[in-house]
Amino acid sequence: MKKILLTMMVVLAGAFAASADTYSTDRATLPEGARTVLTKYFPKAKIGIIKTEKHMLQGTEYDVRLADGMKIEFDGAGNWTEVDCRGREVPAGMIPEAVRNYVRRTYPDSKIVEAENKTNKFKVELNDGLELTFDRQGNLKKVKDSITKCKNPCPE
Repeated sequence: MKKILLTMMVVLAGAFAASADTYSTDRATLPEGARTVLTKYFPKAKIGIIKTEKHMLQGTEYDVRLADGMKIEFDGAGNWTEVDCRGREVPAGMIPEAVRNYVRRTYPDSKIVEAENKTNKFKVELNDGLELTFDRQGNLKKVKDSITKCKNPCPE
């Protein structure tokens, strides 16, 4: 029984050590792709903090907070996975053209302030609280009002 308990404690300690977070303000700690995204889309932004999260199963993730409060998350390869511009517009080049065109046509007075770039979908949040989910081809799949928590279509 002691042997089993000791083994479990060692495994848990290893899991915690393997998922340790580190903090930095040095862009050099980021993968090349992440540095390229920051240079291209946020050229004048100053780094507030870079949090490197190492997970046993998901690998490494990087959370970058800019000094102005914006947040960009990257996977271990340096591909951005989420961006939150804190009420300001997400740089147009980060949004697929089909998604940009749909938002511009359908919600001309709105701007994209957050985006998620996932393997099988692309999700944006507009400044008015609408969340739009698209497939990778740019087809709208779901609309959700994050303020009223209402999914499309909403009851009148």
